[in-house]
Amino acid sequence: MDQAPGSPDRPQAAHGLPGCYRHPGRETGISCTRCERPICPECMVSASVGFQCPECVRTGSGTGHAPSASRPRTIAGAELTSGDPRLVTKILLGVNAAVFLAVLADQTLADRLNLIGLAFDPRIREVVGVADGEWYRLLTSVFLHQQVWHIAFNMLGLWWLGGPLEAALGRVRYLALYLLSGLAGSALVYLLAEPNQGALGASGAIWGLLGATAVLLRRLQYDLRPVIALLALNLLFTFTMPGISWEAHVGGLVGGTVIAFGMVHAPRGRRTLVQAGVCAVVLLVSVAAIVLRTQSLLT
Repeated sequence: MDQAPGSPDRPQAAHGLPGCYRHPGRETGISCTRCERPICPECMVSASVGFQCPECVRTGSGTGHAPSASRPRTIAGAELTSGDPRLVTKILLGVNAAVFLAVLADQTLADRLNLIGLAFDPRIREVVGVADGEWYRLLTSVFLHQQVWHIAFNMLGLWWLGGPLEAALGRVRYLALYLLSGLAGSALVYLLAEPNQGALGASGAIWGLLGATAVLLRRLQYDLRPVIALLALNLLFTFTMPGISWEAHVGGLVGGTVIAFGMVHAPRGRRTLVQAGVCAVVLLVSVAAIVLRTQSLLT
């Protein structure tokens, strides 16, 4: 039988129905929704709409998209990676521990890396601080601890909160959350605290993880009461105990909450763009606060 020009090559079975393109002797009234070739029950692969043939499934993951589009992803859209699910968390723990040991070996290191706005250092008889151009202090202070109890408390929080967040967000997004939360905490300290008042510790980043945990649990519709109780208890300690930089805690909490909300609620079609945009907004707000404070200290 002749075919009309442009019609698909459909093998015909004995009774007039098209035959499966992989098994020509088998009649079928079903066609692949992508290539439109006839397929028998043995060759049918269930898809979101209709059935697809084995070849289309192999080349396009059965979804009409590239094979990579159907790889398992986290709730934030990151591809699941093989290996240690706490890799970034362990690296952050290692960096904090290494800096702590370095400070024990050289006590002057804390003075050179802590967060201070603008002050005269009698040891070197020079003006030091972020306003004097030492911008690195805004981030180095996030990895700096002097007391054993301080680093122990913060690293316990990092291990407890960081692992589940790293698994839920993916390594890159999780690292961005940690660093930007820490920077947001440092920016608020720099903006509001006395310029000669030193600050150090990973508390801003840890509070960012705490805020992100609350956002994630709400997104997954889990019970929020435990994390709310923990948050309330920590806020009580923050504002009642002396020697605690509440600015770092509040700045990190707000920054981490905003970033996490953007990451887990971003629309799937524009997920990467929205997530990058939210991180950029937190970064720009932090930088704007830093620039404004610098100008006020130098005028």
